[in-house]
Formats: sequence, structure tokens, C-alpha cells
Amino acid sequence: MQFSLSIALSPLDQLPALAKTAEECGFSSIALPDSLFYMKSAAAKYPYTADGSRFWGPDTPWVDPLIGAAAMAAVTSRIRFYTNVLKLGSRNPLLLARQVGSVANLSGNRFGFGVGIGWAPEEFEWCGVPFARRGARVDEMIEVLELVLGGGMVEYHGEFFDFDPLQISPAPSEPVPFYIGGHTEPALRRAARVGDGWTSAMMTYDELCGTIGKLDALRAEYGRVERPFEIQAVCIDRFGRSGYQELADAGVTDAIVVPWLADGIGFDGELAAKQDSLRKFAEQNIAAPIVPVGRGRRA
Repeated sequence: MQFSLSIALSPLDQLPALAKTAEECGFSSIALPDSLFYMKSAAAKYPYTADGSRFWGPDTPWVDPLIGAAAMAAVTSRIRFYTNVLKLGSRNPLLLARQVGSVANLSGNRFGFGVGIGWAPEEFEWCGVPFARRGARVDEMIEVLELVLGGGMVEYHGEFFDFDPLQISPAPSEPVPFYIGGHTEPALRRAARVGDGWTSAMMTYDELCGTIGKLDALRAEYGRVERPFEIQAVCIDRFGRSGYQELADAGVTDAIVVPWLADGIGFDGELAAKQDSLRKFAEQNIAAPIVPVGRGRRA
């Protein structure tokens, strides 16, 4: 099993140094969250906390994940980056194709595209996109993005997006993996049908095991069991080598972690303290690889 460092809510000026330290410590990837803006009053509840409240405020720092990935790729050489997850529904797929292709090329194909629909009506409506039928629109967006990023002259004629032959160059020299986020039945079906992996928000171990079982069944339904498939997980009740071993055995290929929180260091903590936490975590959990037992997934 591999480990990704989440840089959520960290000050932006810390990100290049954190990426360099994470690479030195053996982390496989940096996971970059996404938020367009903070609305004073939200029309919908945040779906990943028990009471629906947001755990950040109007002054909490967020980096655009594509720009953040490009900046951190410039100071590293091996570590990968993926969005965890970018809210696709409020964006334009052609503009995104240009941005994703640029990051993939500039990083030397070290970029994975984690996508979700988005939960906040304001992020859709205030960006000029209707909230209604967002799932069907996102399905078309994924088709458009994969088509354009594949390179060459392409055209698309769908219900929501329609364009004649065009080409965005340079296309990535390797396919950009798509990771699908979300816990609902439609999101899991989307991940099983078109994704190279699935990425969770905060879940318990039991919830993760149940969801991985559903994904296995859905992938079998779509005839995609033999294809490589990543499970990127944020687990809220399994920690330490024994906990990470349980996650690996359950089928998690990539544990998303924030080591400094376990050391009592806040999101806005000092850079040096965070770097020390990364080194300690790596010594305890990465130096000796955690190998899954029994499932045969790619770790």
C-alpha cells in the first residue's frame, strides 16, 4: 500500500517545501482538495460531516489544485499529484482539458485527475451552470475530457456539450488517470464504469469495507474486474501500522494521511514541525512497505 499526503488547509507558502519533504520521505503522492469559494450562507449541508457543517471558514487557505500541482511538480521529480477531488460540475470541460493537459505535460505525467460533482448549489449557479441534472452533465464532461486529452482532432455532439472538430496540443504523452469521488450509488457506478480508481472522503473502516465490496460487484457488472483500479481512502478510525495493514488487506491501495494532525499540529502549524511529522510517519509506516494480504490488488 502507498501513502498520499493531503495538503488540505495548509498555508500556500508551505506547499513546495512540504512536497519536497514528502518526496524525500517516500510518499507516493500529494492529494490536493478543491474549493472555489466560501459562501456566507450555504443552501445545502456539507455531506461529509455528521451535522452537515463545514469544518473550514472564510479565511481558510485553499490553493487551486491544478496550479498547486504544477507549482509542486516544479520542485520535485518523482512524487505524483492528484486532485482529491476537483468539483467538476461547475467547470467547463474544454478549459479544464487545457489545464489538465498542461499539468500532465509540465509534471512529466505525474498527475492524476480526481473528480466529483460538487455539493454546493452556489458553486454551480454563481459560476453560470445549473445545479439541476448535474450528474448527467458530469458524465458528458468526463467523456469530453478523455476525448480531448487523448489527442488529435476530435469533435463531440452531446446533450450538454457540442463542438465541431478541434485539437488541444500538446496532448499528454500518457493517459491521465481519472479517479472518481463520491459515496452515493450513482458515484460508485460512475467510478466502476469509467474510473481508473475511486477516492473517498472521510469514512470509517467498516464503511470503507462495505463500499469496496460494492465497487468490486459493480466492476464485475461492467466487465472491468481485470483492469487496474486504485482505492484512495481517508479512514477516520484506523491508524498506525496495524491499522494501515487492515486497510491494505481490505483493498485500499493508497491511504491519504495528514501526519501532523496526529502530533497535535494544526493545519496552520509551523512548516518545520510538519516536516518533522512527515519524517517520523515515514520511518514508522513507509520505510518498511505494508503489503496487502489475500485480495491480490495492486498496491
